[in-house]
Amino acid sequence: MSYKLRQLASLAFNVNAFFPPHGRVGVPAFFAGWMTNELTPQLMTITAADTAQHLIRRKATLSDLALAATNLTLMSLLVGRSQRTAAQSEESLLASLGPNYRQGLGEAASDTPLPLSKLARPFAVIDADVDRIRDVEYNGPGMRGRLDVFRPTGEVSGAPVLLQVHGGAWIMGRKEEQGLMLINKMVGLGWVCVSINYRLAPKHPFPAQIIDVKKAIAWVRDNIAQYGGDASHLVITGGSAGGHLASLAALSPNDPAYQPGFEDADTSVDACVPFYGVFDLANKSQHVAAKAMRDTWLAPRVFGKPFAGNEAEFEKASPLCRLDEIDPELIPDFYVLHGDNDTLVDVNQARSFVARLREVSQAMVSYTELRGAQHAFELFTSLRSHQVIASVARWLEWQRLHGSSAGTRRTKSA
Repeated sequence: MSYKLRQLASLAFNVNAFFPPHGRVGVPAFFAGWMTNELTPQLMTITAADTAQHLIRRKATLSDLALAATNLTLMSLLVGRSQRTAAQSEESLLASLGPNYRQGLGEAASDTPLPLSKLARPFAVIDADVDRIRDVEYNGPGMRGRLDVFRPTGEVSGAPVLLQVHGGAWIMGRKEEQGLMLINKMVGLGWVCVSINYRLAPKHPFPAQIIDVKKAIAWVRDNIAQYGGDASHLVITGGSAGGHLASLAALSPNDPAYQPGFEDADTSVDACVPFYGVFDLANKSQHVAAKAMRDTWLAPRVFGKPFAGNEAEFEKASPLCRLDEIDPELIPDFYVLHGDNDTLVDVNQARSFVARLREVSQAMVSYTELRGAQHAFELFTSLRSHQVIASVARWLEWQRLHGSSAGTRRTKSA
């Protein structure tokens, strides 16, 4: 590919990062915008080096240089937008937690700069001092019924617990692939973290996925003490489909319909942190994107049945609909995060969910809408993800110290 074609391709990626198309082209727009948004410093370096070597060889024309200058300018704007993530996150936390919320948070309260070494190796997100116990069986012998436990090295006891649920449109994904930045951060703050696999559609239609998530919660309550965790403080998190499953689990504590054979298990949680989650499976909010997802993906691929005639099942699986049924005292604390440029899960799902959550919940509700962010913005190290994870860590530590009590929820849901 010639230098000019490389610059034209880069220009297309950069423009897509600012103005991604939605609808049927949302998937390719995501992949193009995701990497451009989160690897901008690295792409700037490549563009500058490419241009420099063409200048040295005197092969770059004025039009070529104009294209390169345009690309570098757009990339610098993307970097600036990513660097403003900290201010956006802080604004939302100040609004929901109060002006002095950082007091008493210890190490989590500090604003640690992103080391250049992390940018140089963006996909190496687990530190060497994290102890990882792989492939622990929680739901049968197959790989879909296994989990990993992450904990600080050395003696650990009484640590709060974070349960990570991977995404992948309910049909793919693995525990080794997602949530690792947050896991790494929280283990560094003394938490014990668990990342799970679960059965996938279409081979295993919904509700197999939420049943497995609840089995994992029950496993944590029964077994995490031997790994140094204390299940009396348990938070669930996940991204995309994992955000849906985490939210649904949080809003359906001890629901026997989703706990066949283990109806008596305690599957309540203290808090939920969904990243770019799917909250409206039944299109209660009447958004075009939610309806399209329901009819073209959820019904044929995940549920294996049409929405018409099965409305109750879709509504039961929808966190937004659950808010109309649940006792408000059973709703745990929530911190919802979503990018306003998300082309896979429209941001209106998060907006509708948070608006209704704030209407009915008696617990803490925080929401950060990240300007310019695409889907999956925290899967590896970037300027944006570093700041997002820091804000989530502060929220989790604040919630552990000051959040609404789970005791009442467990008593009432038992």
